[in-house]
Amino acid sequence: MHALVNKLKASQFAGELLARCNFPAPGSQINCAVSGGKDSMTMFLLAVLNGCKVTAFHVDHSLRIGSNLEANIVADLARKLDADFIGKTIKVDLGPNLEARARDARYKVLPEDIATGHTADDQAETLLINLLRGAGLQGLAGMQHNKSHPILNLRRKETEQLCHELDINCVVDPTNADMKFLRNQIRNQLLPQINEISQRDVAPILARQAELFRDDADFLDSLAKQLDPTDAKALASAPRALARRAIRIWLTEIYPPDSATVERVLDVARGVTTACEIGMNREVRRSQQRLQINSHQQL
Repeated sequence: MHALVNKLKASQFAGELLARCNFPAPGSQINCAVSGGKDSMTMFLLAVLNGCKVTAFHVDHSLRIGSNLEANIVADLARKLDADFIGKTIKVDLGPNLEARARDARYKVLPEDIATGHTADDQAETLLINLLRGAGLQGLAGMQHNKSHPILNLRRKETEQLCHELDINCVVDPTNADMKFLRNQIRNQLLPQINEISQRDVAPILARQAELFRDDADFLDSLAKQLDPTDAKALASAPRALARRAIRIWLTEIYPPDSATVERVLDVARGVTTACEIGMNREVRRSQQRLQINSHQQL
């Protein structure tokens, strides 16, 4: 057994953090996305401490000179923890929407059940990002507290402290300081200003608010799923909030619609118009009080 494992097991701080996490039962298999940063490395460490059988997945996006070497840092920690390691290399071109394109490309090569090292600070940032983008209740609910986000109750300062305590060599991603990215502006400018104005640390408050939004969103979804989204009469007579949700759930089987698309479909259900575009070369059309999705090839 490597000395690091003994040090990890002996750490009282690590044990305190683990008690606030949401890992599967000891002995369970867990796939962890480990970039090499402090958050994902902490998730890796705590998953091992929990007794899980861990496979660490590292994805090199080929965006920076020397990024291929970062996989070695994660692989070295996997060796010390007696865990499995799988490295993936992808090519993401520079340009608009880089964050979103990199995320999409990354998830295409990762297992569907991958766990990520998002923290309460990430949750607070996500809520603010979605708020600025005009998201509804579902967007403000942020990330779910489940085994895909096992350290969502932890703070970024705590992951830094654990890695420092255990002398973990971590990757420092220079793009986290690049202010052209909205998340970095929120992290480094907006949140500090909100903290100063409110004279308190607002991240836990925002993270807690996201949980409340999540509870409300889940309850409304359960009600909306009782509506038949293809029944125009039922949609038209239902409370507008539930009708919107029923339509959103229905259309998400194709792709997540924006609010304008949902409103257009609701107008079709109410007889304002007989059909509307929903994107992806498809439309929703009403016929004999039923709604159906047609591709333009079918028309």
